Amino acid sequence: MGVIVVVLLSVGATRDSGPLTQSERIDEITQRIACPTCNGESVYVSRAAAAEAIRKQVARDVGAGVMSDDQIVGSIANTFQSKVLLLPRATGIDSLVWILPIAALVCSLAGLGAVFRRWKKQNANVASPEDVAMVEKLLIEDVTDADFN
Repeated sequence: MGVIVVVLLSVGATRDSGPLTQSERIDEITQRIACPTCNGESVYVSRAAAAEAIRKQVARDVGAGVMSDDQIVGSIANTFQSKVLLLPRATGIDSLVWILPIAALVCSLAGLGAVFRRWKKQNANVASPEDVAMVEKLLIEDVTDADFN
């Protein structure tokens, strides 16, 4: 878990500060929004009429310079009831998409650790004198049976 945190923090710290031009901002925003009429395409890729309308709206909002990228995506998501977000939000119920896989991984690793510890304790048992005597008796019988064959 610590390694994951370090990797994510280092990626976040070294990430580029964002697009420099309006065109790059428009492209970045439209890559985050799904086409409402297409199946699995972003507004950036789609050539459907709805995608074109969203691209124009994003261009107007970026040109106005009033809203941030997240605010533009949020306003479009509110218009379409969040059905156009390619990445789920990190708040509310949508945050479960991010939290549940990590929680499942942590629980799985903890479960595996507990099982391995239990197996180690079970396999650490020493054979009783009766067990040793039984094995020796069976080995002697096996050797004598082999001599007769």
